[in-house]
Amino acid sequence: MPGQYQVTGETAAEISASIESGIVHGDWVSGAALPSVRALAESLHVSPATVAKAYQELRQRGVIETEGRRGTRVRARPALAVPRSGARLPAPAGLRDLSTGEPDIRLLPPLGPLLAVVAAETGPPQAYATAVTMPELIEAARPRLLAQGIPVEEATFAVTAGALDSIERVLIAHLRPGDAVAVEDPGWAGLIDLIAALGMRVLPFAVDAEGPDPGQLAAALQAGARAVVITVRAQNPTGAAVSAERAARLRELLAGHPEVVVIEDDHAAELAEQAPHCVGPVTRSWAFVRSASKPFGPDLRIAVLAGDETTVARVVGRMRIGMGWVSTTLQRLLLRLWQDPGVTAQVATAAESYARRRRALRDELRAFGIPATGDSGINVWIPVPDETLAVAAMRDAGYAVAPGSIFRVRSESAIRITISALDEAEIPELARAVAAAVRPSAVAGPMR
Repeated sequence: MPGQYQVTGETAAEISASIESGIVHGDWVSGAALPSVRALAESLHVSPATVAKAYQELRQRGVIETEGRRGTRVRARPALAVPRSGARLPAPAGLRDLSTGEPDIRLLPPLGPLLAVVAAETGPPQAYATAVTMPELIEAARPRLLAQGIPVEEATFAVTAGALDSIERVLIAHLRPGDAVAVEDPGWAGLIDLIAALGMRVLPFAVDAEGPDPGQLAAALQAGARAVVITVRAQNPTGAAVSAERAARLRELLAGHPEVVVIEDDHAAELAEQAPHCVGPVTRSWAFVRSASKPFGPDLRIAVLAGDETTVARVVGRMRIGMGWVSTTLQRLLLRLWQDPGVTAQVATAAESYARRRRALRDELRAFGIPATGDSGINVWIPVPDETLAVAAMRDAGYAVAPGSIFRVRSESAIRITISALDEAEIPELARAVAAAVRPSAVAGPMR
């Protein structure tokens, strides 16, 4: 039991090692509360600062997490063995699963016909010496991004195996274990896990409807962040999109930190109805990532990476001693998807459908007095007083939703609902169930 385990140590390193040993051996189970800093300091006869530093080291490595008034707890999903981004269990039978974060498979363009075209035009099989980033794809990517207002006139391009692969390669190109990365809070669980896996530290900053909070980002930069990752639009999990005004403020802020690596993630791409407002290029090292997985399907693991010459050269050089290149079959397929008018129309239809469903759920919840957010993308973020109770209440009502703890570092409790599996007719009933779970007093009368 947690109360029976005796933490030992006189230094922060010894204390953190003792706590981690207890977790590894099962003396502290996932979700168990740790002693307060003051209580543990008194027990070990050390200063509170020593215990606070031990807890800080464990948080940065993803072993424990702080949940505001609930105190410090053993993280429910250890960073590497069972990452928060990959630990979602299938929803129990009978539940409507709104926890996935995945696009609506009914709206994805069929790949079979275009794969047949690619197979017919590929020619001789590619060899190790000839399989590279296709010039044709880059030639198509630059004007495509420029037409959407993304400043890549002078950028160098590469092709990677998806958004997270791009971000990992850029971080490795410039940072080392122990370096700090400023990230959105709440933010993408996969990114938080990636930073922990790389041995780097997370410095969180808040996000509102217009994107990163400039004051909190400034604090993260002052605290030593060597890189910052910003979601341009369809931020996961809040649905935020960087506004033109906010982008200008962030450019002004980052201009004073020319050594910081700025990474911009546009994972939603054509599925986001808002125009992208980029922050970079403003520092010496900058990268913009455009993934294909959301508009064209999660199995299409490919992304276009644009950035400064040094950053992209380092990424490409590292790829040569690892995976080498992204399949030219995938590259040709992405090019065909971009060039097909029918696919373009399908993606636009999907974007409109997501927008209707997301706004409908958000507006229904706001009518109940629940300040839900979701201005872009496929998710709605809902603040709740207690995540455990809210998730359980939604389960009892027949819905599986994602607990906010997967996405949070320091931000307040919430749940995330993915709207891609919903039909519009289901939304009023769902909103009523959420209101009953989060604010029962707001729901008058029986469930419809």
